[in-house]
Amino acid sequence: MTETKRITEMNDEEIKEEVRKTYAKVAQPTGSCCGPSTRSNYAKTLGYSVDDLPESVTESFAGCGNPTALASLKEGEIVLDLGSGAGLDVFMAAHQVGKTGHVIGVDMTPAMIEKAKENAEKLGVTNVEFRFGDIEELPVENDSVDVIISNCVINLAPDKSKVFREAFRVLRPGGRMLVSDIVLEASLPQETRDEVASYTGCLGGAILKEEYLQKIRDAGFTDVHIVSEAAFNIATSAKIEAFKPK
Repeated sequence: MTETKRITEMNDEEIKEEVRKTYAKVAQPTGSCCGPSTRSNYAKTLGYSVDDLPESVTESFAGCGNPTALASLKEGEIVLDLGSGAGLDVFMAAHQVGKTGHVIGVDMTPAMIEKAKENAEKLGVTNVEFRFGDIEELPVENDSVDVIISNCVINLAPDKSKVFREAFRVLRPGGRMLVSDIVLEASLPQETRDEVASYTGCLGGAILKEEYLQKIRDAGFTDVHIVSEAAFNIATSAKIEAFKPK
């Protein structure tokens, strides 16, 4: 039997493939660790109103926050969701920006993209689209979106600096970014960082809080600040807001 490599033995593309395989399973509820009702209830604890949504929208939810609740979205805005999964945050944002607005979801897992498109059809939502792509190389035009949201996804990216540079590129001047993500208060033990399951479970790839914030600043964002946070041992679920200068 072939022994699985440790994360530190993998290149970026190999790491991404492990993440893709994990979330392809999450797209199929029977293949995930949590049942559909568990994920739906978890979404409710984060403030989502999901009772009127099809189970297929919430059964693959894997976020750590509720960025749409904090983003203060306005009618007519164009929103981009980094790592959109089965589409929950996209659909929440679509409701807030209305028919004159538009929401784009980007995800690198084909099974999630397919599921999100099916969910859009079920809901009859027409002001959304889902694009297959890597958040380190966004399939989005320069200066084309008003708001970027992301929910517990950037910690999975091997090159987080590149993600934030791409986010800065596609935002219009004066645009804003609101992400929910896992950051660290102290460094993880190396054995934890080496485990594939730890990485794909949104812990092993997390970085120190201040390092995360500095990477956002280094990409060009200003007024980078934590809106709220909840600590769990050395890991913290943080809601972070930043702006692209006008």
